[in-house]
Amino acid sequence: MDNAIARVTATAPALEFIDQLHQQHGPIMFFQSGGCCDGSAPMCYPAGEFDVSETDVYLGSLGGAPFYIGLEQYGYWEHTQLIVDVVAGIGGMFSLDNGTGKRFLLRSRLFTDEECTTLGKIDHKKGDRT
Repeated sequence: MDNAIARVTATAPALEFIDQLHQQHGPIMFFQSGGCCDGSAPMCYPAGEFDVSETDVYLGSLGGAPFYIGLEQYGYWEHTQLIVDVVAGIGGMFSLDNGTGKRFLLRSRLFTDEECTTLGKIDHKKGDRT
């Protein structure tokens, strides 16, 4: 992935919160689904607790935590940079942010045409650009 253009990034407060969760729970990971229960909130799990499938797409790392998205959701978001933020609230039912008084929130922005060209498409089976 091009270092100058990240498919997923996080705000400074989100990175601080990720570090706190990492210190408390050990290695963590994120998964972005389109599920109905917690809407479009990124879910945070202890590393290895959520089984990533062959069709899930690795978008990058946030504070050392890998971030994956389901292939179908990736189809909707591939032209968009995902920006993970943290706000006051109740986290997702199964997410590590639940019960902390904070929750992860997904923001986004459309990539420019130039950024899309630079990024190319991700080959989800290989985890790299095509």
